[in-house]
Amino acid sequence: METMDFTNYLTAIEKEIDSVVPLVSTPGLEQGKWTELSFGKKAGEKSALDCLAPSHVAPLLEPTRNLVDLGGKRWRPLLLVLCAQAQAFHDKKDVSLIETQAYHISPLVECIHTASLIHDDIEDSSDMRRGKPAAYITYGLDTALNAGSWLYFQAPTCIDSLDADEGTKLRLYSLYAKETRRLHLGQAMDIAWHRDISCVPGTEEYLAMVQCKTGTLASLAAKAGTSLATGDMQAVTKAGEIAAKIGAGFQIIDDVINLTFGNPGKRRGDDIVEGKKSLPVLLFLHKKGSGSDDANLLRECFAKARDAGSVEADPQSVEKAISLLTDAGAVDEAKQKGRNLIEEGCEDFVRLYGTSEYSERITALFDAMIPKNLFGKGL
Repeated sequence: METMDFTNYLTAIEKEIDSVVPLVSTPGLEQGKWTELSFGKKAGEKSALDCLAPSHVAPLLEPTRNLVDLGGKRWRPLLLVLCAQAQAFHDKKDVSLIETQAYHISPLVECIHTASLIHDDIEDSSDMRRGKPAAYITYGLDTALNAGSWLYFQAPTCIDSLDADEGTKLRLYSLYAKETRRLHLGQAMDIAWHRDISCVPGTEEYLAMVQCKTGTLASLAAKAGTSLATGDMQAVTKAGEIAAKIGAGFQIIDDVINLTFGNPGKRRGDDIVEGKKSLPVLLFLHKKGSGSDDANLLRECFAKARDAGSVEADPQSVEKAISLLTDAGAVDEAKQKGRNLIEEGCEDFVRLYGTSEYSERITALFDAMIPKNLFGKGL
């Protein structure tokens, strides 16, 4: 598929993100509209927050803004806008009006994603994120925890300021709340599994976990965008299901990348040190048998790597585990499963929205995200 340029989309999305998570140095930050939306402090009105200064909001903004500035693909907010355009075009509505609203709420999913990364690094004891020390290392555990939690609740301020009727806003808030709860359910499942080295979840359990932990923000993006253009909740729900499947596919591919080339900003084999029950691991254990010698050898590698605390401290155990998974074909099998979920999801989006330039852009987005060094070609 021909590569599509999303520069204009991403420029507009960045502008909206800046309005929700501004720089601490923004002039008059503590007196402006942002403070009113975030904390209820109106300029010129006397309140307990009259003493508010940039130094008070800095512990919230600096850790979150720093992580935003370190990059990220921004594919979730982009998906939100594309789904809004596709549904509006399908329903013969004013695409430009709907896309303006979609851009405005696009920070919703990026902010939740950023918050989840801050907490995820704490929960996994990860020392790196996007090539830099994790937020809790740079700013301290207490500040990072508080800033990440704040960002979950800061995210929907873009709904508050949306130029839309109250019914639309209520629907968006409901979607935001439900999907955020599902995200934490997925994280709870993942934490429980990698804490217990003997636990071997089924592959269906794994897919349920990853559709919550990773797929739920893709789901929120698709649901929120679609719901701006239609009140048909069947279409909204279907869009979310499709996106969650694609999100799960990319999580599986990320699992594979961790065991092959290594994820950008992290170390190859980090998941082994953290004890992650990724799909390649589960496929290996189910194929070999949970009580087999090979399974016990893999658990031994995981235990040694975890005790060492880092890839650098025990690279032999990490590499041995990767070799076991690769030689058994589990890595390749997981890679193909991830790709299949993405391809099926893209086809489902075209069926949902119909063939149009906008549904084609959704496919182009995900095609661009497929690692060519892993598959050799896109969708």
